[in-house]
Amino acid sequence: MSKHEVEHEINIAAPAREIYRLLAEVENWPRIFPPSVYVDYLERGGSEERIRIWATANGEAKNWSSRRVLDPERMRISFRQETPASPVAEMGGSWIIESSGPETSRVRLLHDYRAIDDDPDSTDWIEQAVDRNSRSELASLKNNIELVTGTEELTLSFEDSMEVHGSAKDLYDFVNEAQLWQERLPHVASVQLREDTPGLQQLRMDTTTKDGSTHTTESVRVCFPNHRIAYKQTTLPALMTVHTGRWDFVEGDNGVTTATSQHTVVINTDNIPVVLGDEAGISEARSFIRNALGNNSRTTLGHAKEYAEARR
Repeated sequence: MSKHEVEHEINIAAPAREIYRLLAEVENWPRIFPPSVYVDYLERGGSEERIRIWATANGEAKNWSSRRVLDPERMRISFRQETPASPVAEMGGSWIIESSGPETSRVRLLHDYRAIDDDPDSTDWIEQAVDRNSRSELASLKNNIELVTGTEELTLSFEDSMEVHGSAKDLYDFVNEAQLWQERLPHVASVQLREDTPGLQQLRMDTTTKDGSTHTTESVRVCFPNHRIAYKQTTLPALMTVHTGRWDFVEGDNGVTTATSQHTVVINTDNIPVVLGDEAGISEARSFIRNALGNNSRTTLGHAKEYAEARR
């Protein structure tokens, strides 16, 4: 059995400790890796953890689990896939972050792999895939980390909550059954929902704004029955480069459920003049996005509340 090793690297204009933090805290991945939709912990203990990753690949939503070992002192994160997909027999590697200055770093991405039966054609295929994916992943990491760390004003996170005298299940069902939103929600003009794998949805939706214009968005949604739906938009409105969110439903012992809509957005500054006019800046874009997304979320929560309370 022969194991192959390969290394890729890139220079990033951000402090090494901040890069390590963003890679170590997996909830950041949807912001810094375009294919990542949602990442959650399966196990955590000391420096070792198991994570489950939901991501898009060639337009399809996939998920897998991986083991990681974190070394914050050396700023190194090692990983190994638990169940590699054919023709890979074994796949692992490390992220190594090295400081090259107060605000600059070198990031190295190491892989080791082995093909099933050491087949030479499979080995060549894996080598090409690792090279292509590593270069793409590092370029995305550089672009998005520099964006996130360079101007904090460009990132906007907020949530809206509502107390409902109804069950978390009924609230979850309302949000989960997005194929019915055209009939249930006034701002939804049309909707298409695919769920080839239970709990993993691809949603395409046309929404109408107050000025009568219509916007098309596409999202991948990861559904955890009765308590959470996490999503990432893959086709975005013009003012955003990243938009992730969650619907959370927490039912109390008194029969009252708190329903929450959470959003995290990175603003696309290039389109601010196009959407809001030449005089507008980041502050105006933040207010516009907060109001637009918040209004839609509160409308959806309000209709979900009516639905859930009517079923008591």
